[in-house]
Amino acid sequence: MHADSNAIQSNVPVDVQSEPAPPSQVAPLYPAPPTAGQSELTYGLEDRPPLAETLWVALQHVFAAFVGIITPPLVIATALGLDPASTSYLVSMSLFASGLCTFIQCRQVGPIGSGLLSLQGTSFAFLGPIIGVSTTAMQSGQSPQEALALVFGVCCFGSLTVMVLSSFLPVLQRVITPVVSGTVVLLIGLSLIKVGVVNLAGGMAAQHDGTFGSYSHLALGGGVLAVILLLNATGNRYLRMGAIVIGLLVGYGVAILLGKVDFSFLQQLPLVNLPLPLRYGMRFDFSAVVPFVLLYVIVTIESIGDLTATSVVSNQPISGAVYWRRIRGGILGDGINSLLAAILNTFPNTTFCQNNGVIQMTGVGSRYVGFYVAAILALLGLLPSVGGVVQAIPAPVLGGATLIMFGSIAVTGIHIVASAPLDRRALSIVALSLALGLGVAYAPEILEGKPALIQQVFSSSVSTGGLTAMVLNLLLPRS
Repeated sequence: MHADSNAIQSNVPVDVQSEPAPPSQVAPLYPAPPTAGQSELTYGLEDRPPLAETLWVALQHVFAAFVGIITPPLVIATALGLDPASTSYLVSMSLFASGLCTFIQCRQVGPIGSGLLSLQGTSFAFLGPIIGVSTTAMQSGQSPQEALALVFGVCCFGSLTVMVLSSFLPVLQRVITPVVSGTVVLLIGLSLIKVGVVNLAGGMAAQHDGTFGSYSHLALGGGVLAVILLLNATGNRYLRMGAIVIGLLVGYGVAILLGKVDFSFLQQLPLVNLPLPLRYGMRFDFSAVVPFVLLYVIVTIESIGDLTATSVVSNQPISGAVYWRRIRGGILGDGINSLLAAILNTFPNTTFCQNNGVIQMTGVGSRYVGFYVAAILALLGLLPSVGGVVQAIPAPVLGGATLIMFGSIAVTGIHIVASAPLDRRALSIVALSLALGLGVAYAPEILEGKPALIQQVFSSSVSTGGLTAMVLNLLLPRS
């Protein structure tokens, strides 16, 4: 999902209308910027701003999305204990894939893409299941590279879900209600907090060398957290937008001064990272795919909200044939792009929403800006030194930044749930879904001795709680 830094924004439900169904409310999983009527644009969707202005606005979009793109591969690589070169490659491919996918989304290739200034990036929603599947595979004796091959195979297969759903969006919105989607987002945030805390305390390396939870690690991560909180509390909107990036840079700088960063491996990296499709191979396990399919469904609902918000701030219609053509194209683009991402050795891509704030601030909604954003991201992905420098971020620095991001995801889930009437039916759905979802996380031994399919499906708190919420929403009487 998008945190990415998407999580730290306010949520405003958006009313949309299907054709010919009556209006229905879309509840985006990651909130869109508040909008009141039409935004004032200097350059509209089809305008072509001068080159200097285009580059300046494109750079602002890149800065807004950068942390959200690089953080998932960093967290996954850290959890798998990958070597620096492999971690750098995953980060590079995430940037390159985001550039390619952003171009497809903005360019609108046939029926694929929304044709809006809509950015694509690595989704946070899949972090828990990816780490869970990878860890299980490695515990069974597989190498980290074999575990990645399984992850990419499952992600590739799961992306077909989004492509199919692009033709059934009005029906999907009635099945995945705010209560269901909010519960899933809440579980995603709660399940990821452990990852953030582990990194804050030093990460896996610190667990092995006995420094886990040391005062130096906690002070470094806590300092990053404090900087982000301080900047989020300022009245300067530019500082608020760049809070996570600035927090990471400050923490990174302090870590370098303290001698906690090792750049020696950078000399071993090539000058250029050429994308090598299926570098780690691709494997498939049906028992591992269920949590991913569920999350692809949830992310589809999220993207509807994000694309609707982008339509609003771009002064485009949010009802009628043109709107729904854009939405279907955008969702189909999400599916195609996630498939491409898996082939390019990175993780599912989805529509980001933080760039909506950039559109509002700059007054530039031109989709041609997206072409430059795509080129910059792809170029950064081709430079191994970029991925190498990012990979060298110490675990406590990353933990301090991601902890607030993951916590914000959980708060977003609460907000989405609260946007619906909380009657006894809704409370029952949320209560039992949270209880079962967190229950398997607190007592994973309950699944010991069960068939592999059951273990894979229910080992994730997100899949357990999400499936519970969906089943209860369909079965419990509404009156």
